[in-house]
Amino acid sequence: MVEVPKKFNVSDYILQRADELASKTAYICGDQRITYGELKRKVSQAGWAFKDYGIEMENRVLLLMKDTPDLPIAFLGAIKIGAVPVMLNSWLHADDFRYLFNDSRAKLLIIDRSLVHFYEEIKHGLSFLKKVIVVGEEPGYENFKSWIYRKPEILESASTDRDDSAFWLYTSGSTGDPKGVIHLHRDIPYSVETYGTTILNIKEDDITFCSSKLFFAYGLGNSLYYPLTSGATVVLYPDQPLAEVLYEIINRYSVTIFFAVPTLYGRMLQTGGSLGKVKKCVSAGESLPASIYDQWLSRFNVEINDGIGSTEMLQTYISNRFGKIKPGTSGKPVDGYEVKIVDENGNLLPDGEVGTLMVKGGSRAARYWNKEEKTRESMVGRWFNSGDEYYKDNDGYFHYAGRNDDMLKVGAIWVSPAEVENCLMSFVSVLEAAVIGKKDKQNMVKPMAFVVLKNGIHGSEKLTNEIKEFCKSTIAHYKYPRWIKFVDNLPKTSTGKIQRFKLREMENLRR
Repeated sequence: MVEVPKKFNVSDYILQRADELASKTAYICGDQRITYGELKRKVSQAGWAFKDYGIEMENRVLLLMKDTPDLPIAFLGAIKIGAVPVMLNSWLHADDFRYLFNDSRAKLLIIDRSLVHFYEEIKHGLSFLKKVIVVGEEPGYENFKSWIYRKPEILESASTDRDDSAFWLYTSGSTGDPKGVIHLHRDIPYSVETYGTTILNIKEDDITFCSSKLFFAYGLGNSLYYPLTSGATVVLYPDQPLAEVLYEIINRYSVTIFFAVPTLYGRMLQTGGSLGKVKKCVSAGESLPASIYDQWLSRFNVEINDGIGSTEMLQTYISNRFGKIKPGTSGKPVDGYEVKIVDENGNLLPDGEVGTLMVKGGSRAARYWNKEEKTRESMVGRWFNSGDEYYKDNDGYFHYAGRNDDMLKVGAIWVSPAEVENCLMSFVSVLEAAVIGKKDKQNMVKPMAFVVLKNGIHGSEKLTNEIKEFCKSTIAHYKYPRWIKFVDNLPKTSTGKIQRFKLREMENLRR
């Protein structure tokens, strides 16, 4: 059990090594470098700026920012004074921002200049927002650097409690409106001292780089609290993470630990490049197909450690272990977390049977903001209902089978879309795949596959038949896709998760 004192401010915990490592580089972003000492001073300056504006304990502050050092400065500065930073996805659109701004009820927004046009479009429909600070030069707006400039460099942290709200993260909204997930000051140290310590084991001389942005739970851990508490150096990249750019960043900054999602690992395999000094690769966001793992290991001789986490649990709670990876699985529970697989009535299922994955651990969010019914559905006592379907094999490894509402019943037998997708992606011509259920002429549900082909390969009837025959010979006959539709890309959330409900909607419209 991770012990957190009752009076506790997590900004102090994250910056616990800042004085010791004052001259060491904490963040690299392009040609910009900021040391641990500078980071600590700027966090205090940001805190003073919040206080001078009138932000008080428990007030929410919206952060709609790119991945530059200004984002962790604003995030930690708000937490330091007991305010609650709300991280927002910068890849969304105006209607999404209108909902998030009003739902959070924050009165202060810090926004990147490249996103100000979204604010301009929706500002007359906002009920609570009072002030906007811009990162970068934008006429008519106060600049973030000027706003915190010349503020005192020393600030005593607010006397917060371990059970106070520390920050919010919004879910990706793959099944409806995004939900504000309320995390407490105690949650980060639990995640650091379980998964961070026992699995990642980041060292002071490591240089980390995560393709996922800080506004994702995955990116927040990998680019902020895991490396900073370890005294490592973090590389930030503010733009879209294209495969060829990732190789460039990895080699330019001599990255040693690389974090990405399965989609990007697949794209990188289609692009020339080297891993330079990378010694560890980590994946999350969606199940990593064994075929991608095998190709990556064969090409680079570096393992990809896959696991599962969630915004509600803050970070990873089931993971493989370096040196003991079982490809195609999420691994085993992280020390400090309990997991179980249950049926629709909550009864524990035996090994090998697919059911709903539930998890218990000290990093679980307190609740969803302003969504009591959803909180009661998902947070059952001390357990969190992940909504993911899993089964555990005889070796204790957990296998992903899909989301609750994605499972197919074919001939009275449950079929996991993820299993069929992994089979499809092991076919030499297939880059990505998504499977949904479609009714045949007898009104019976059968698998239908949407397939993205690798560069230079074009769909044809011949290729369709080859893929079907491959699936029949690889997995149980009743699981093979009866229909295959070649597409240029798959609809996904900003975290890279396939939105199968959109594919179902497309098929319903087409029919």
